[in-house]
Amino acid sequence: MKHLAYSVIASLCLLLNLLPSSLADEKPGQFRIGMIGLDTSHCLAFAELLNKAAADDPQLGGCKVVFVYPKGSPDIESSTKRVPDYTVKIKALGVEVIDDLNAMISQVDAVLLETNDGRPHLEQVIPVLKARKPVFIDKPVAGSLADAIAIYELAKHYNTPVFSASSLRFAAAAQAVRNGSIGDVTGCDAYSPCSLEATHPDLFWYGIHGCETLFTVMGAGVETVTRTSTKDFDVVTGVWKDGRIGTFRGIRSGSAPYGGTAFGTKGSAQVGPYDGYKPLVVEIVKFYRTGTPPVSAEETIDLYAFMEAADESKRQGFTPVKVADTKAIATKTAMQKVQQILAK
Repeated sequence: MKHLAYSVIASLCLLLNLLPSSLADEKPGQFRIGMIGLDTSHCLAFAELLNKAAADDPQLGGCKVVFVYPKGSPDIESSTKRVPDYTVKIKALGVEVIDDLNAMISQVDAVLLETNDGRPHLEQVIPVLKARKPVFIDKPVAGSLADAIAIYELAKHYNTPVFSASSLRFAAAAQAVRNGSIGDVTGCDAYSPCSLEATHPDLFWYGIHGCETLFTVMGAGVETVTRTSTKDFDVVTGVWKDGRIGTFRGIRSGSAPYGGTAFGTKGSAQVGPYDGYKPLVVEIVKFYRTGTPPVSAEETIDLYAFMEAADESKRQGFTPVKVADTKAIATKTAMQKVQQILAK
């Protein structure tokens, strides 16, 4: 028995010697977070909140961003120009820059996928899902509805927890309505800035914020979408399966706040305004600790189907579009992608 004990101790020592010293020294219960992407202000904001949190902070303590894989978007100028400055600033927060994605994933407990461009998210998240590391995917979850569906199908296949959300989802006023402050929700009119990016469906880039407010209040179940659009404004009307109506106003000219009005069986309430990043980061930490996403795949896919159907409505001359049709087309493409990925 003595020889067996010595053997076990020797094996443990060998294992520790093979690990990076920073991992071997890590305190129990701490989460080491790896970040993919360094081209959005969220990267610095999230790292600052987490890395400056006190160790005994019950909401954020014990979770730190330790690595960043700093890949931007080569064909989006607003993305690429940020990386050099953000690299200097994130290093000052104690984050190590690493150029090997797989090496980073192997040394962390969870991942923040922060690349500003949604198009590479599917490719970037695959090794994270395979490693079964919980991953928060910042908005937009992908560059198309098909890729969003593929990500969630792969997450299911690899049994890896995933969630995505705008920070507007966790604004106190929106959460109060979602949790029953005005009774059952009968409708909502939400609005936000809505700048466009030619590489993405129109609402994915910035309209996502107001659309997320709308879905936080209304939930899943949208059936038809109709869009009205001019150079400076969008109005997208959704009809839910129970007859409720929700609208999103996208603003590209004049005052462009975040907010909206929710209507319920016991009254109405303002939703928004933006409450900063901390409420979202608190939810991300809860997600890492529990493995339970605070937003379902169904609701996220419904949200992106609403936004993609808005583009289809515009293409068809601003006529009503059935969300089920939009989902069916995207799902077919998504499953083909999933099959190709799993066959590799």
